[in-house]
Amino acid sequence: MGRMIQIKLHLRRFARRHPWISLSVRSFVIFSATFGGAYGFIAGSRSEHSGYNPNNFAIGASFLFAVACLALVTVSMRLRFVRKKMRKIALHNEALADRNWELQEAEGRSRSLFESQGDLIVLRDGEGRITFVNDAYCELARKERGELIGSRFQLTVIEQGESAIEANGTRIHDQRIETALGARWIAWREALVRFDAGAPAEMQSVGRDVTDRTETERALAEARDQADAANRAKSRFLAMASHEIRTPLNGILGMSGLLLDTALTPEQMTYAKAVKTSGDALLALIEELLDYSKIEAGKIDLESRPFALAGLIEDITELLAPRAQARKLEIASFIDDRLPAQVIGDAARLRQVLLNLAGNAIKFTATGGVALIVEPGIWPSEISFIVRDTGMGIAPAAQERIFREFEQADDRIARSYGGTGLGLSISERIVKRMGGRIALESEPGKGSTFTVSIPLAASESAPQPFAAPDLGGRSVMLVAPQSIEASLVARRLERWGGQTCVVSDPDVARALLPERNWHAVLLDHALGIETVEALATSARPFAPRRIVMFTPATRQESQFSAASSLTGYLVKPLRAASLAARLSGPPEVSAPGLVDAIAEPAEAAEAAPAVTPRGFSVLVAEDNEINALLMRSLLTRLGHQVVLTTDGEEALESWLAAKSAGAPYDLVLMDIQMPGLDGIETTKRIRSHEAAQAGRRTPILALTANTLVEDRHACFEAGMDGFLVKPLDREKLADALESRFRGSHDYSAPPLRTSESTGI
Repeated sequence: MGRMIQIKLHLRRFARRHPWISLSVRSFVIFSATFGGAYGFIAGSRSEHSGYNPNNFAIGASFLFAVACLALVTVSMRLRFVRKKMRKIALHNEALADRNWELQEAEGRSRSLFESQGDLIVLRDGEGRITFVNDAYCELARKERGELIGSRFQLTVIEQGESAIEANGTRIHDQRIETALGARWIAWREALVRFDAGAPAEMQSVGRDVTDRTETERALAEARDQADAANRAKSRFLAMASHEIRTPLNGILGMSGLLLDTALTPEQMTYAKAVKTSGDALLALIEELLDYSKIEAGKIDLESRPFALAGLIEDITELLAPRAQARKLEIASFIDDRLPAQVIGDAARLRQVLLNLAGNAIKFTATGGVALIVEPGIWPSEISFIVRDTGMGIAPAAQERIFREFEQADDRIARSYGGTGLGLSISERIVKRMGGRIALESEPGKGSTFTVSIPLAASESAPQPFAAPDLGGRSVMLVAPQSIEASLVARRLERWGGQTCVVSDPDVARALLPERNWHAVLLDHALGIETVEALATSARPFAPRRIVMFTPATRQESQFSAASSLTGYLVKPLRAASLAARLSGPPEVSAPGLVDAIAEPAEAAEAAPAVTPRGFSVLVAEDNEINALLMRSLLTRLGHQVVLTTDGEEALESWLAAKSAGAPYDLVLMDIQMPGLDGIETTKRIRSHEAAQAGRRTPILALTANTLVEDRHACFEAGMDGFLVKPLDREKLADALESRFRGSHDYSAPPLRTSESTGI
């Protein structure tokens, strides 16, 4: 069967190759068959022995005619099928012709595109010979296409860049090429391509002129390096400026403090206080500028440590209370009971932000007061700190720019209140750095509300909070002429289950007393001593707890008689733990005990010793004469023996001599910047001597006017135990010495930012 198919295929192929022979053979066969059939039929019918029968003849002729007709019909159908197939073939041929034309056109466009492409395109075979180049390559090489095709021409490379291989095998690299127009940077992409299945692969190289990009990148890199160098120079300048400004400022503030401790006339006291106030204002300005510069340079670092939330807020409120009370303003805080007692975050930076906001609120409030409220935020683990005041408010136009650098609400405020306009800008950046946000709501004449929302996770090792009293079903009357602290205290009492009645009129309070039994009556000292005494006496039959509230400034004015009806006192701003203790404690306290309790703090302050139980021998290394005099005066007043040295070498010799004599110094106060041997190197040498010999380790505290983090690290790496930041006052120094007396090794001064911001 297969043999027959092969024979047919050969015959058909021969017929297609020689159509005239096929036509001749077919014509001869048809003519022979027709002639032979007709001749045989006629000859047979005329024969004498043919037995001619007209009927049979007619039947036979009809049959032959029918066969001929069937053959004609078959041939006709065959021809129709062939024509239809031919039409399809013709259409297919036309489509192939169109496609062929499109491919030729596309090939022409592609070739034209390749040849006119701005990128360099070159194809090389396995032996490195060029098989194709475009016009751009020819123009760069300054050669004709005919010269390049078939050659191994290479461009002159001045500098070869680093190369990389992509996942698909494409090699990427840069080359600096020498050209007639000068050196140019070309970015090459090289890959193997195969254009014909039977042909070997060729290396296709596509290059793009990236000279402008490379030069721009190099310029940007140089600019970045210059900016980094400028930042480093600025940091060094800030450190130097901080040191140079703080050093004389330390003398100004320290000496003015010592001067205020001496016997002065009223006029001299006024002048000395003015000097100290001006120095404090200058110090606050320096702190703001340094903070802003550190934030601009990206040098602000955040700590993540547990801290007590309520303690931080109440400490801030108490710190600002004297300033607010001096302006006859109220200041109070409220911490929601739903918040964790201890959270994890940067307490120092949060304290800085809240001090700035609350300090501004006090500065721009004439009547009323300031409330610091802490509540859960809108997101999980988020805490909102709300600072609300009853001040002048901020216009809508000013609210849009209030957080910008060196911006204030208007020029009148800048002239009236001063400030740099950096406080809110610094606060906003710190809040954003902590992952939070700050918002402002204000209306002129109706006060302002700043809301700081920060994510703070609860600490797992949080201590147990104070026990809140159960005031369920109990009534508490709060009599106060002002509403800010009273409203927050009432809110606190209601959270504890109490029914609170806030009254501002003493007569109304006196009329309400007989209506029910009161768990406690809280009386504000601002009502007046006589009014408080009278209300306490009236409340005696109805309330077992009659508590007076006063500020530290009015403590001495609260001279109640021995027969006073008051049973206790609270110092404003109130602490939640103190309020809880008063409301849950014994209901009756004798009046003399109340008098003694009120007088006790002042007496204790007067009786407290100004020196530690044993005087220390302190070595002070300070090259500035004024600061050395200040340190000696402060330490001498605290009861210590002081040895002064002016440079590191002298300090090292004095330390070695004291150690050799068997009377080592109890403490060394080391200035960082000294001529010759500085404080860092001196400390390293002292620690080196201590490591080589057995004995007690001498505590060393750094005296520095630099507040950068790098300076802190340098102090600790040198072996110092802590640092004291200038300007230094007696309280800071006494705290450090007290820590030394207790045997503690935590001599770190308060956070870098210890003064409140004063600019808005």
